[in-house]
Amino acid sequence: MTIRTRNEAETEAVGRVLAERLEPGDVIAYRGDLGAGKTALTRGIAAGLGISGRVTSPTYTIVNEYTEGRIPLFHFDLYRLSGEDELMEIGWEEYLDRGGVCAVEWTENAESLFADAIRVTITRPDSDPDTREITIEGGARFETVGL
Repeated sequence: MTIRTRNEAETEAVGRVLAERLEPGDVIAYRGDLGAGKTALTRGIAAGLGISGRVTSPTYTIVNEYTEGRIPLFHFDLYRLSGEDELMEIGWEEYLDRGGVCAVEWTENAESLFADAIRVTITRPDSDPDTREITIEGGARFETVGL
């Protein structure tokens, strides 16, 4: 399924709708260039899960935890990691065991760990800097999103 958004608010709205279908243990594997909208989509997911705190990119912290929603949200950024071993060292398996949703940016840096994840690719399809195409793959729950 591919959805086109025209601004950050619409990208966040897609995240809110996706959150309605998320279940404990789901892993979202993001792909997209710097500034593509991965964190904006995660802000929408957080809002849809009932998380009211400020959601920011975990570029320097590697993972931000948000636990007050209906399902905990663990937002990872693997940009600064060199591979799967580093992700395992920071406790990846423990996060999976905690029953939350893991939203992971830059999964290319640990690709084999995300074979069964919900895959979300965000691209800028044309010259409009605000337009995004969000492609979601991974299971019947995400074949259609009513916006």
